[in-house]
Amino acid sequence: MRQRNLLAVALFALALGTGPTVGDVGGCGATAEPLSVASFAKARKQVDCQRCQSCGLTNLRCRAACDPRAGSDVAFASSCRPLVTDGEVCLHALQAASCDDYAIYIDDAVAAVPTECQFCRGDASQAAPVLVEGGP
Repeated sequence: MRQRNLLAVALFALALGTGPTVGDVGGCGATAEPLSVASFAKARKQVDCQRCQSCGLTNLRCRAACDPRAGSDVAFASSCRPLVTDGEVCLHALQAASCDDYAIYIDDAVAAVPTECQFCRGDASQAAPVLVEGGP
């Protein structure tokens, strides 16, 4: 009986000991890759066009997003250094947003910037996000 209990404890300890160590489940130790403004702008333009079409939005920014000849209206402030993962989170949030929210994000007059897309902020006195969105 004692050997059986000892064996059970040993197998339980072995099972716990063979799992990943803390911080060894991805991400940690990976090299931080900077987000390319050009690649993010292209991806954002594609998401904007797709969401404009699916939400039935037809304003100027939507028309520009769906026009392959039009450039992107997304730019980063010069002090902003977002990572690829930041861009992925932003694009995912845009894809998951309701049509009502998306209409605000793509508004012609004053487009709001989703929290997930506010990659960089300056010091505490800087109220505006560092992701700069231009208009058409």
